[in-house]
Amino acid sequence: MAVESEKPSNKPSLLERLSHFLLREPEDREQLVTLLHGAYENSLMDADSLAMIEGVLQVSEMQVRDIMIPRSQMDVIDITDPPETFIPHVIETAHSRFPVIEDDKNDVIGILLAKDLLRYYAGEDFEVRDMLRPAVFIPESKRLNILLKEFRSNRNHIAIVVDEYGGVAGMVTIEDVLEQIVGDIEDEYDYDEDEDNIIQNADGQYRVKALTEIADFNEVIGTDLSDEEFSTIGGLVVHQFGRLPKRDDEIMLGGIRFRVLKADSRRLHTMMVEVLSNEADSVLI
Repeated sequence: MAVESEKPSNKPSLLERLSHFLLREPEDREQLVTLLHGAYENSLMDADSLAMIEGVLQVSEMQVRDIMIPRSQMDVIDITDPPETFIPHVIETAHSRFPVIEDDKNDVIGILLAKDLLRYYAGEDFEVRDMLRPAVFIPESKRLNILLKEFRSNRNHIAIVVDEYGGVAGMVTIEDVLEQIVGDIEDEYDYDEDEDNIIQNADGQYRVKALTEIADFNEVIGTDLSDEEFSTIGGLVVHQFGRLPKRDDEIMLGGIRFRVLKADSRRLHTMMVEVLSNEADSVLI
């Protein structure tokens, strides 16, 4: 009895399907992201690799204004202060670079590297103005991928951000840009950036982002805090502390208790706000 030969299957092999998947050329960014997620779902890359690639794609679409440290939260050194006055602040904040101002934060005259302060302790003739490195000024609209390329080519790690009128709007570091790619360490106080700036908890307290406009804060909380000197609630709170606060630091302002939930070495991120009374301003640090 003749044995009927098997017909070849038209179903592509696993190798053929994999090759087709890898060689498929995306036509736009959305297809590229879909392709990357498909690679992750097929175990061709891990979650960390996927997140980093997505971070690289995101950086190319973001501008400096999206990640800069606002002027109100900048740690600066006043050129008129003697070293013995500002060095404790340098030690406490533990930054490697500090913008140096003259008169106010709109007048940045240079950058001081913390390591240059070793000359002061070595007993050498020390003049802050002689230690300054040139400050790099960039517009708020500069793309992060372009800024990162400039940071690498110029071996510069910090830039001063200016607005359309030439005033200082904030600052940005190479670490701020890299965090958009590799991410930062999240904790229990992190919440979705897409969520509202002010979230009320079940106990009646509020989680508030430091970048919340004071006018919006007043409207939601029912307060009447002035926004003449500072535009954000974080800027006002940092000013009241007189320093960059750490987690769990507390301060009373007009019958409202502000407790720091998240802050790093450069800026204040989130706070827990509890309305107590209309008592006079006092401070608990």
